[in-house]
Order: sequence, then structure tokens, then C-alpha cells
Amino acid sequence: MLSKEDNELLCRVGPGTPMGDLMRQYWIPAVLSSELPNADSDPMRVTLLGEQFIAFRDTHGKVGLFQNNCPHRGASLFFGRNEEAGLRCVYHGWKFDVDGTCVDMPNEPAESDFKSKVRAVAYPTHERGGIIWAYMGSKREPPRLPDLEPNMLPDGEWQLSIYQRECNWMQALEGDIDTGHTVFLHTGAMAAGDAPEGSWGKVALNNRAPQYEVVPTDIGVMYTAHRPADEDHVYYRIAQFLFPFWAMIPTGVLGLEIRARAWVPMDDHHTLALTLSKAGARGGTPRGNSLNFTETYPNGTGWFDRFRCVANESNDYQIDREQQRSMQSYTGIPSIFLQDQAVTESMGPIYKRWEEHLGTSDAMIIRTRRRLIDAARALRDNGTPPPGAEDPSLYGTRSGGIVLPRGVNWVEATAERRKAFVTHDGLSREVLGGIPAV
Repeated sequence: MLSKEDNELLCRVGPGTPMGDLMRQYWIPAVLSSELPNADSDPMRVTLLGEQFIAFRDTHGKVGLFQNNCPHRGASLFFGRNEEAGLRCVYHGWKFDVDGTCVDMPNEPAESDFKSKVRAVAYPTHERGGIIWAYMGSKREPPRLPDLEPNMLPDGEWQLSIYQRECNWMQALEGDIDTGHTVFLHTGAMAAGDAPEGSWGKVALNNRAPQYEVVPTDIGVMYTAHRPADEDHVYYRIAQFLFPFWAMIPTGVLGLEIRARAWVPMDDHHTLALTLSKAGARGGTPRGNSLNFTETYPNGTGWFDRFRCVANESNDYQIDREQQRSMQSYTGIPSIFLQDQAVTESMGPIYKRWEEHLGTSDAMIIRTRRRLIDAARALRDNGTPPPGAEDPSLYGTRSGGIVLPRGVNWVEATAERRKAFVTHDGLSREVLGGIPAV
């Protein structure tokens, strides 16, 4: 459990908070490229790390991310005119380019130099792999974007999925670094006999209480949940936490899986789950697979009107009690993401971690919390840069499953398979045996 003080430090991300300051040392996925589809398209409201911004794509295709309020008298720039390489406030006509420079102040005399003294608060942006990234830190020269493999694939070879979750970012992230819930929440209705003989799926369903090992890494924390595969081999599911809010789940085959998920805090009570993966990869969201498809409302223009799930708390996440009773589904909730959504949102906006009772299966969660808290305090107290903030190459890693001979050191034995940007011939997902992509 955590103290109330540590829970506050861990969860709060607004301006001036220790964890918020830590996150601002990194590039943050802020907007999908598809949300600003064309030059001079409509400006949009963006809530990020407890702050309100207006994003727009200018005449030349560059993206600006501004403070919501015009620096003149505070009118919202959401109502601005996006025209001729800038965003013009409709209140008095002040116009700003994507860097926040005031380029026109038509209500001031022509001889006035006042516009040279006024700037809108604007943050650097960079666009890659369908994502518009923002840097909200104080460095004059931002670091390079992280070397996240799924965000560096050629166009046409990557896919994105994104949903909003109405709870704190940390309890959402904790669901991704908790592989123990998979054989209950997601596959609790399956028996070992439902998976093919010799498959990894059968191994997992035969033993729903694996053993855990957790190790720190230069960029976060790595862990494995392992079970005997046979007398001479062990099945390892290896997953990653990467600063400040990235998770790589253990689904699939280590060496084949190219994916990562960001739990981006909109504010302390709303989070975006952004999944990056190789196109067609296991764990995507094809409409043909109901377990992997979650319906969302069309995006609106409000501060939290993006990527909201149709199934939510107000309709009990569309739970089907008959399916639950008949064991057609362990939960009766229609998709894997919604199953996670229901349990993490049911904890409340920010869970009172001083009331929990942790077991051995929570080792990864315990270590990740401590790593984050220690890093936030080190930045606050000593100015120590957090892991990965100045070394983007540390993000070049993978996760997944592997079977190893009994008695080997799993960290050493998987070092090559965990490297990103490496092709491993001869690997196949056929060994998984039908366990859903979670």
C-alpha cells in the first residue's frame, strides 16, 4: 500500500506537481494526425496534463499547440479563425503563428510595436507515425522523440487505437502491468481443454497462479510471470514499463510483437489509452473480432469529448448477466478493453491505495510505483533528469512470451529477443493456441 502523501505525488499531474513536472520532461502524445486532417482545418480543444490547449494545423501543415486563452483579454482561441498561416482571435483580431509569435495586431496603430512584445504560450510539436507529439518542458532544445519502434514504422505499416478512460492515469497503467488478471478477467470462461495440446495458451490456463520476477531497467521496470511448460522448460511472459507512462504487455511471442501503449493523462481523472502497433499485429482492434473491438462515440468539441466509449458506467459497460451466468463470458462485458475499463473505473477517479492489500502477484505494480515516486522526488529535490528523458534510444525494446530451458537466467537469455528493430526468422504465433489478444 501507499501513504496518502505518496498516492497524491504519484497521481497528480497538473502544473507544479512533482509527477506533472516529471512528465513534462518527455515528449507527450497529444493529438492524432487524423484529428487535424487538413491545412487550415478547425481548431480543436485539447486537455493535457491538467492544462487546456487549442491545437490547429496551419496553412503550411505545421501544428500549433497554444494556451486556450488569448494573451490579450483571455477569450478562448478555440473560436479563432485558422487562416493564412496563423490563428486569429475573433475578439480583437490578434493573430499568432504556430510558435506563438504575434504576427498581426490590427486594433493597434500601425506605428505601434506592441505586437513584438506579446506572445501566446505555445509548445513545440512534432508529427510522426500518425501522432502529433508535444514537448511541455523547459529545455530550449527539446530531446529527440523516443525510439519507439511502432511509431517509427513506414507509412502503411503501423496502426493506432485510442480510447478515453475516466480514471487516473496510474490505475489505468497498473492494469497493463498486471498480467495476473488476464486468466480471470479476460479468459476466465476458458478451460485448459479449450486450448490446443502443447500450446502456450494451455500452459497459462493450466496454471493461473504463475511466479513473478521483477527487475529495474535503464528506462523503467521489466517483469516476467512464469510457469512450467513441461518437465524441462518454462513459459515466460515478459512485459515492460517505460517512463513516464508507457507499457508493453506480454501478449504474443517475444521477438515478433511491435507495440506499445501510452496512458496519457488528460487531467487527474481522465486518461487516453493510445496503442501503437504494427499493422495487422495481434492485439489490434479489427471490427471482425468482437473481443478486440470497442465502439466509441464520434468526437465532439468539448474538453473531454474525444474517444469516449459507448459502453460506460452509465450503462454498466453493457454487461450481459446471462452470458456471465452461463460462462459464455467470465465478465459478461463485451470487449477486452471494456473489461479493463469497467474494473479500473470502478475504483473511483483516484483509488485510495492506502486501503489496498497487495500480494506477491503485485510485485511489478509495487516496483513501478516506487520507481516513479523516487524519480519525481529526485527531479524535484535535486534536478535529476528522469530515466529516458535525455536518451531516446532506451525505448528500443519489445515484450512478449518465450519458452526457455529450465534453470537459465531469463534476463540474459532474452536480451537479443527484446531488442527492437531486429528481425527474427522462424518465429510463429501458432504456439499461442487461441488465447485472446490481451
